[in-house]
Amino acid sequence: MSSPPAPTRPFAATLGALTFGKATSNAALRWMSPFLPTLSRAFDASVGTLTGIMGAAELAGLSTTLTGGALDRGRHRTVFLGSLVLVTVSSLVALLGTVWAFALAVVLLILGVANLTVAGLALIGDRVEFSARGRAVGTYETSWALSLLAVAPLLALLIDRFGWRAAYLALAATSAIGLLVVARWVPTPADAGPLRRRRETGNTPAAPLPRAAWAALGSAAFISASGLSVFVISGAWLEERFALATGGLGIVATAIGAVELASSGSVALTADRLGKRRAVAAGGVVLLIGAAVMWIADRATGSSAGVVALGVTGLLLLILGFEFGFVSSLSLMTEAAPDARGRAIAAGNAMGTVARALALALSGQLFEWFGVTGPIAFSSVAMVAGLICLILSRR
Repeated sequence: MSSPPAPTRPFAATLGALTFGKATSNAALRWMSPFLPTLSRAFDASVGTLTGIMGAAELAGLSTTLTGGALDRGRHRTVFLGSLVLVTVSSLVALLGTVWAFALAVVLLILGVANLTVAGLALIGDRVEFSARGRAVGTYETSWALSLLAVAPLLALLIDRFGWRAAYLALAATSAIGLLVVARWVPTPADAGPLRRRRETGNTPAAPLPRAAWAALGSAAFISASGLSVFVISGAWLEERFALATGGLGIVATAIGAVELASSGSVALTADRLGKRRAVAAGGVVLLIGAAVMWIADRATGSSAGVVALGVTGLLLLILGFEFGFVSSLSLMTEAAPDARGRAIAAGNAMGTVARALALALSGQLFEWFGVTGPIAFSSVAMVAGLICLILSRR
């Protein structure tokens, strides 16, 4: 099979539009964890209840198994635009202010975010050579960091002045803008896709995913759970352990966004030269160091400025390692099965969905039972499992 063409200038514009659209959807998803105490009061539910809802809703990401074939037929733009519509509607549903509305909003949100994520990755995989894919995927995944970096301080200000509903209105507006940007700059058909190319040459498209692909897909899935299990309770931990108010949580969320942006940018600049497997391993080591620092800070006596700084430093290190390792693992996932890229990425996202759902469902409960030690232990085990799958994928 011939290599896909190198990215051209028109594709650079497409990549920028995809990144912006994904950033608006990620903003709607990511703000919930740092502001979980605020949402707990808004929807009159405990942190454990909300994280349980978020964990169950994460299973909506399994819907990507139904769109993998469409992506292989070149329907990237259609999937992406439809997903952004779901993201916009989700923010409007949450305005109802009930626990059931929150649950429905999160389900719609996960449906949208999961499917547009795999659509973008499949398009990048079809259009960018593997030797340069770390740069393209790293650029695409800066949306994860940019979303939090851009909206965290704004949402903190809106909540302080106008209440939590103002945050949802702002998120609905930004995702609607993302929809317009993608509609304008992502062409249709974006790419023929591997299934259509094989049909045109008379080959059968229904071959199963190769056995060798599953270790790479599993690695990305475990690593995705390793970061989310701590991030989702980070706001609650900082408020409970160090008495940080909404403004302080907004500052920490902004710092997390800055660290993630630096990490994703580093992947874009270095992963192709360093080697994608080495990059994943390096991220795993940094995450484990951050987990140890968080545990030490949690066990320290009092909540002086030094202890607070130590705790925040540990959290930032954990997020830094997670982001660097996870984004690097996505490049490996896009090449796990080049002849069925859409289905492979969709399957990998489905595996990640189960892992993340487990992380979300358990992290709140582990936090209530064992404090931050529970989520930290879960994160460390998930990262080690991801690194083991990484070794198996090389073999």
